[in-house]
Order: sequence, then structure tokens, then C-alpha cells
Amino acid sequence: MTEVSLFRLYLMRATYLLIAVGLAFTIWPQLLHHPTPWPLWHGVGCSLLGAMAILAALGIRYPLKMLPVFFFELIWKSIWLTVVAIPLWSAHQMDADNWETTQNCLMGVIVPLVIPWRYVFANYVNKLGDRWR
Repeated sequence: MTEVSLFRLYLMRATYLLIAVGLAFTIWPQLLHHPTPWPLWHGVGCSLLGAMAILAALGIRYPLKMLPVFFFELIWKSIWLTVVAIPLWSAHQMDADNWETTQNCLMGVIVPLVIPWRYVFANYVNKLGDRWR
């Protein structure tokens, strides 16, 4: 198994904390206190991000076991930027809500810097998967 430095583990914990606290202050108040029913996808998005806050909080204690939280953050933000933000920006159709989401997604640039990539390759790419039977 590839060893992950203590510094990297603390860096990961700090990033999990940043995600958990950021979502706790922005998403959880919306989840707990919304006076009217939400449109479907707004409710789905807030629920998903609420779950991410809880999983990120677990990452503070188990930074390596919760690496899929970082993978999810990296992937969904990359998809959103590529499929939504760039086409809107290219067409000069960015509104305030999309610009705010774009800025939030661009803050995700720290995630690939924090991920211990040698550990990921050793344990997710090169290691044999679980047996099927």
C-alpha cells in the first residue's frame, strides 16, 4: 500500500472540513427552512449537497476511506463546467445564478491538488477489484 504523508492527511481533512462547513452554512438552512415546495431539481440538488456535507464530515475522521467524496466533487463540477457553464459563457448567456454556480465550481480546483494520486492509482487503478463470486 502506498503511504500517505501526515501532512497530506491533514490537508485532506481541512478540505473535507471546508466542504462540510461550507455546505452546512449554505445548504442545510435551505433544507431545514423552506416555506414553499421546491421545484423538482432544486430539491434534488439541495438534498444531494446536504448528503455531501454529511459524507465530507465523515471524511474528517476517515480521509482515505472517504476519497470517493473528492472523486464525486471533482467529477460533478467538471461535468457542470463543461456541459453547462462553458456553453452558456460561449453564447454570452450567463445569468447571475449560473455565474455564482460557476464560481463555486471553480473553487473545486483545490480538490485535485489535495487528492493523494499515488494512493489512488495504487488502490483504485492498479489493485484488483473485489471478486464477483
